[in-house]
Amino acid sequence: MQPGRLNRRELVTLLGASAAWPTAGYAQQPGKIFRIGFLGFGSAATWANRVEALRGGLRELGYVERKNIVIEFR
Repeated sequence: MQPGRLNRRELVTLLGASAAWPTAGYAQQPGKIFRIGFLGFGSAATWANRVEALRGGLRELGYVERKNIVIEFR
């Protein structure tokens, strides 16, 4: 065999390894975190009942605050 040339076995191994390489990084990605913006006037106590109802509804749908959903208050 000439120096600098690949034989068939080396070529197949190289192609197989390079085909699996791009997908290796995708397995460790965390789930998407959704954000909800809550805009309200007045104090937080004014909206406490409604915000708790919102959180309860989201929990029923499988959303866990700070795990897969974030509520931002302004």
